[in-house]
Amino acid sequence: MINFTVDKDRCIKCGECVEDCPRSIIGFIDEYPSIIPGRAGECIQCQHCFAVCSEGAVSILGLDPDSAEAIAGNFPDPGKLATLIKGRRAVRRYLKDPIDWDTISNLLQVIAHAPTGINNRQNLFTVVDDPRVMEKIRQETMAGIIKAVEDKRIPAGLEFYSGLVDAWHAGKDVIFRGAPHMLAVSTPKNGPSPEADTLIALTSFELLAQSMGIGTLWNGLLKWAITAIVPEIRTKIGIPEDHHIGYTMVFGRPDVRYFRTAQRKLNRVNRVSF
Repeated sequence: MINFTVDKDRCIKCGECVEDCPRSIIGFIDEYPSIIPGRAGECIQCQHCFAVCSEGAVSILGLDPDSAEAIAGNFPDPGKLATLIKGRRAVRRYLKDPIDWDTISNLLQVIAHAPTGINNRQNLFTVVDDPRVMEKIRQETMAGIIKAVEDKRIPAGLEFYSGLVDAWHAGKDVIFRGAPHMLAVSTPKNGPSPEADTLIALTSFELLAQSMGIGTLWNGLLKWAITAIVPEIRTKIGIPEDHHIGYTMVFGRPDVRYFRTAQRKLNRVNRVSF
């Protein structure tokens, strides 16, 4: 049940909820907005109707408009947001001190708002918040990679992992970079847009995390390791077999400080005209 209701004392009959519904399932019935009979099952629970109502008259899914956060005056300054995008760095040096669960949980709560195809919202956030668990994953993953190299079972195209093993024996953690935490975002393979859904969520996580002084690293080496070389780790950490892993990310308090943004040229623009 989507539980769509309208507070008639607040509703000004502006029709914004009707016009903004992506599925066009809201219409005026007896003077007030209502779900068109027989079409409630088409609702994708996007909450556009809830968010677009200036008077807070619309409720859906049992939500209270008065408890929602106001947007006016609360979006970030465009200049600072631009600096965040330009100034974010791939962090490969981390402090051992863990981030508290409340902070990590808040990050995940926020990125749960990231868009997904037809609002299917099936992303699974597999997070390691305990550094002791992270160390077990690190050790077991590397042991599996070492065994695969010794047995010559490294998949074609990933032969360079033998060099990562050499670095590991030399005391360099090239894959995990000593980070105390990791995050993998996966979603059912049969979803409408599994690749996009997972990457949008991770991008949102990275930007919010770095705005809070938390370092992040998009970690393809870890993703390939747990999907192609040591898939038993994927199973052990609870990622379903029928899920597409968009990417993995390690994160933690950085043991490095950057003082300025990089300077990149915009040199690949296809400006369309007819």
